[in-house]
Amino acid sequence: MDIKEVPQNIGFVGAGNMAQAIIGGLLDAGYPPERLCAADPSPAALAQLRAVGIEAVAEIPSSAFNAADLIILAVKPQFMASATALLRERLDPNCVVMSVAAGISTHSLKTLLGHPALPVVRCMPNTPALVRAGASGLFASPEVSEAQRRGAEAVMRVVGSARWLATESHIDVVTAVSGSGPAYFFAFMEAMIAAGERLGLDAVTARELTLQTALGAATLAAKSDESVATLRKNVTSPGGTTERALTSFEESNLSALVDRGMQACLDRAREMAEEFG
Repeated sequence: MDIKEVPQNIGFVGAGNMAQAIIGGLLDAGYPPERLCAADPSPAALAQLRAVGIEAVAEIPSSAFNAADLIILAVKPQFMASATALLRERLDPNCVVMSVAAGISTHSLKTLLGHPALPVVRCMPNTPALVRAGASGLFASPEVSEAQRRGAEAVMRVVGSARWLATESHIDVVTAVSGSGPAYFFAFMEAMIAAGERLGLDAVTARELTLQTALGAATLAAKSDESVATLRKNVTSPGGTTERALTSFEESNLSALVDRGMQACLDRAREMAEEFG
């Protein structure tokens, strides 16, 4: 990530976990805290920001937002209407607005903010951003310039990887894959830990082996030129123990189970778009 690509001044509406993760990544990359401003009704959240050197913080967007080149809406979908209402009078129409909320379209954001030609970016990050290992999908409205796209991408790269999407509807697919994806892996790890304990391991050992195996497998897959299917085959000896476990998974139709779950997630993302649109 090139810090030079990051917009000159950035404002955050909402200072919860995702905002704190992005802010932490920016500061770690050398971004000056005096170029940041934030608004959040939580005194505790504002105190956390002041503790890292960000002084332009308040319960509602202050005049500091007038100078923002990028404003990140880091609030839950149900609070977006009230958050954007507070922002309207502070918004420069040339400023890029990036939302990390699920289910709210670029058209809806422009309507809520009262600017039909506003440059808007939708972003679907995930919680591993908290440890700089996130994965984000990005979609830009036609008004977003190439330089503004590079700026939004640079911001999200401080907390992990970022990929641009060709169509806005793919944001919902990203929600099903990586947005909600960490919970799928956590659920699988939970099941593995419980099985390890049932088979005789103590809780600490079962947890440590499961988490390190998950980390190692993901790291190997990320660094390998081979497909995950090939990597799976590489550790599956014919007639061996791994094959027996995978055969059991196949008999329970693991692929179909995952497919149904991700389809359900996608359906809910689309329902939310209807509810909040």
